[in-house]
Amino acid sequence: MIVASPDVRQAAQVMRDGGVIAYATEAVFGLGCDPQNTRALSKLLQLKQRSPHKGLILIAASEQQLYTYLEMAKINDLMWRRARATWPGPVTWLLPVPVSVSSLLRGEHNTLAVRVSAHPQVRELCDAFGGAIVSTSANVSTQPPAKNVDDVMAQFDDQLDFILLGETSGATRPSEIRDAITGQVIRAG
Repeated sequence: MIVASPDVRQAAQVMRDGGVIAYATEAVFGLGCDPQNTRALSKLLQLKQRSPHKGLILIAASEQQLYTYLEMAKINDLMWRRARATWPGPVTWLLPVPVSVSSLLRGEHNTLAVRVSAHPQVRELCDAFGGAIVSTSANVSTQPPAKNVDDVMAQFDDQLDFILLGETSGATRPSEIRDAITGQVIRAG
């Protein structure tokens, strides 16, 4: 059993309490919150100045943490093979989502962007939180993604509820996004 560090436990609690946090991922810092908390999702979108029609990414420590959000009956073996071939890792997959999942998460889509991270601190954070969390680059939509805590502070100052200190894994670009139905690359990594 992995025991979460005090800072990770605190970050997880802030999200459970409805807060928005920043944390390191494979390539950039991300903004995260509880994907089931509408108020937190709205705050995150407002901070980013991001249209709710675009949808968000969920990041997890394991595939099982994503099941709650996916339309499992519509995901076939080929889709799972595609995703599992790249997880854990920096590849995000668009998988079918039920309409019951908040439109703040899925946007105007019938799919949800999900990934299982290889970043040790992200995995620890998801486990401490108790499931998948929102993961969108830590930046105002018109600005470059934050690569470190100083970048996060420059863009958000005191608007976030918590910043989890950590380092990115050194990837140079945000995660690649692929459509699990077609295998098509939507955003190159």
